[in-house]
Amino acid sequence: MKIAVFPGSFDPITIGHVDIVKRALPLFDKIVVAIGVNSQKKYLFPLQQRLDWLETVFADEDRVEVAHFEGLTAHYCGRIGARYLLRGLRNASDFDYEKTISQLNQIVGGGIETIFLISQPAYSHISSTIVREIIKGGGDASPFLPEGLSL
Repeated sequence: MKIAVFPGSFDPITIGHVDIVKRALPLFDKIVVAIGVNSQKKYLFPLQQRLDWLETVFADEDRVEVAHFEGLTAHYCGRIGARYLLRGLRNASDFDYEKTISQLNQIVGGGIETIFLISQPAYSHISSTIVREIIKGGGDASPFLPEGLSL
């Protein structure tokens, strides 16, 4: 069974994240959208709310599972039998960063492969960081959030 993990903080999930998962579904038997929990990081939204959002967004996708983990992503993949990591690339900066992480994950994860999907042009400007800033500033973030997601 081909299992991929799509890791992130999803603080919050954006339409760009959803697009990556939907485009990757034909490649895998199962995609685990997994929130990596880092005790050193400050989140805008609590873990349970982010998990609930993911469950809502992917409720109609039988092959998408929602989870969370602590520790290294590569170790989590090993625990659940995933041989692939799924990542989206918006620009050259993302590529440089993700390439290094991918190479480290391959060593630490015993050969885990990272599959990169390039963002659709319509989503390449969207990031959770920017959406958080819009929310913190009192702006309307709804154009960047999946349909039906209420903050």
